Amino acid sequence: MAEKFDNLEEHLEKFIENIRQLGIIVSDFQPSSQAVLNQKLNFMISGLQDIDKCQKQLHDINVPLEVFEYIDQGRNPQLYTKECLERALARNEQVKGKIDTMTVRDYSEDTDVTVGKNLQKSGI
Repeated sequence: MAEKFDNLEEHLEKFIENIRQLGIIVSDFQPSSQAVLNQKLNFMISGLQDIDKCQKQLHDINVPLEVFEYIDQGRNPQLYTKECLERALARNEQVKGKIDTMTVRDYSEDTDVTVGKNLQKSGI
């Protein structure tokens, strides 16, 4: 599975580098650089096609919409994972506390019944 992401990452890095070079060419455009500009535009098109081909390999990957919200807010998407884990841990602690409380309650009820029976047997 990692090679799917590695392949996409490689294509994205090449595409970004090509866009960066294209920006440099356009910002200082000279008529003599038209052929280089055309070449970079063709590389950009082929880069988009390569990225599109990667989509077919990754069609079964689901990304929560909240991750995109993090990205839109300029936050690191790994914070989403961290915060999800922290919420799950906190919820786990709550549930564990409830289970422990119920276990103690059940134990104390059993103890009360046992003590009551023993007291009745002893005639107290």
